[in-house]
Amino acid sequence: MGLHTQFIAMEVKHGMDTDTTTNTPTREELNAELLEVPEPPEQPESPPPPGFEDNVEIALRHVKGRRGGDLVGVLLVGSGARKALTLHSDIDLIALVKGEADSHEILRVGDRLADIRYHGHHAVEEDLVYSLRLPSLLRKGRILFDHDGTCAKLMEKVHHRFRQGPPSASINEQIRLKAECYHLLEKSLVEKPGTAHYLLTLFYEDCISAFFRLRGFWLVAPVDIHRFMFSREPALADLAGQFLTATTLDDRLNFGRQFADLLFKDVPNPARID
Repeated sequence: MGLHTQFIAMEVKHGMDTDTTTNTPTREELNAELLEVPEPPEQPESPPPPGFEDNVEIALRHVKGRRGGDLVGVLLVGSGARKALTLHSDIDLIALVKGEADSHEILRVGDRLADIRYHGHHAVEEDLVYSLRLPSLLRKGRILFDHDGTCAKLMEKVHHRFRQGPPSASINEQIRLKAECYHLLEKSLVEKPGTAHYLLTLFYEDCISAFFRLRGFWLVAPVDIHRFMFSREPALADLAGQFLTATTLDDRLNFGRQFADLLFKDVPNPARID
């Protein structure tokens, strides 16, 4: 509560104490006095590390040489496309080809790894309708090569699909997500510490996936998950942070249960038949 709002509240209370016949301001009048909280300014884009663009060009030449005439487009995705590069960022490329393709190769380019995935461009367009990951992954993709406008047309469809939002989770899927997360949490209670910590890691990853499905959000990059969650549900993000930074198994179990209870508070338990 700002100082101006506190001052108004004190005046209202004082007026009520001294003169009960005074008209107190309405909720709308009080809200009219509140100022909009400005959005935090966008951080300036960090310049690419030296040599990154040269390495991208080398990787692109490799893709062109390998696929030849059936290559219709190449997209740079990941941190390179999001302008969030670090010294250890990979070069993530998606190569679109004619016909069908589903292959993957990892190469060393300079001091970086190039992660290259080959897909048929028609298959990618079809997957956009159902995939929970593709629209958010490709949305900020950077076109490196485009034959006959194929990539540009695909990106138009990507942006359209992203604006529509992910498909809603059915009640059966919500119950399944809840049951799977609590199952891992309960197993962590009876296992040895090393196994318990491993199961809790799986539990947290499943909870994060459930958060995006239950709340109807597209998945974001792993480095952005906690910041994204905090912008939507600060209480849930706070529990996630305490879970991740807990130093004992008991604390991780405690914060993990609180996190799950808040995450799934509106999801019913599985039906009983016994």
